[in-house]
Amino acid sequence: MKGVVRIRKANKLNPRYIELFEIIERVGAVAYRLVLPPQLSGIHDVFYVSMLRKCISDPFRVFQFEPSVLELRSDLSYKEKSMKILAKDVKRLRNKEILMIKVLWNNQVE
Repeated sequence: MKGVVRIRKANKLNPRYIELFEIIERVGAVAYRLVLPPQLSGIHDVFYVSMLRKCISDPFRVFQFEPSVLELRSDLSYKEKSMKILAKDVKRLRNKEILMIKVLWNNQVE
């Protein structure tokens, strides 16, 4: 296993696909060469067709950005503020209690 790089932990709940990559060329009948970012430089850039999935754009997944409402950071993250607490509950386990709180955030609707 020396020199082998794993992309993510092998967990069944982890996402199966990482992100979108551009195809540079077709290598053989069933393999494609992709453009990979620098952080994935340890991975071979040729992938078998069964490891790839076609990207189909979904207009309902497009995020409508309003600069006056939301301030994006340079890494495309943002900070949300809580508006009010909707519900509180205590979940009792054998040896401990866990406080569960339902919060309404400023970018959500009730």
